[in-house]
Amino acid sequence: MAKQPDSDSFLDMFSRFGRDLKVPTVDVEAILSHHRKNLEALEKSARAGAAGATSLFSRQREMLQDTLREVADMAQNYRAPGNPQELMAKQAEFARKSFETALKNAGEVSELVRKSGTESVEILRERIKEAMAEIRSGYEK
Repeated sequence: MAKQPDSDSFLDMFSRFGRDLKVPTVDVEAILSHHRKNLEALEKSARAGAAGATSLFSRQREMLQDTLREVADMAQNYRAPGNPQELMAKQAEFARKSFETALKNAGEVSELVRKSGTESVEILRERIKEAMAEIRSGYEK
């Protein structure tokens, strides 16, 4: 019976034990690459969300400026007519325009929020698909 050399370290014995059992090796670089891609997708999603929020706030500021300009124009052009019916007609027209503008603006804001959210989620959804494919290919090896 051949005698093993006494210089085997614990690590050498453990490595030999793993080879003898045919334990699969772990590809640390593949694991790091997988997580790096996950973090990149999260960062890209966060940037898309931030860009969406920035464009939303910018558009809301424009809407507010437009509304204030319209109110200021109406106030400057307002002359109290002697006729109460004319006054009521002007007030009703202003209320109608304000309501229509508010509806239009609400729809536009809603669309901006939807697009921003969809873009962020789509980035993450695509990364999940890629990650699942990576995991499947890892099992096939």
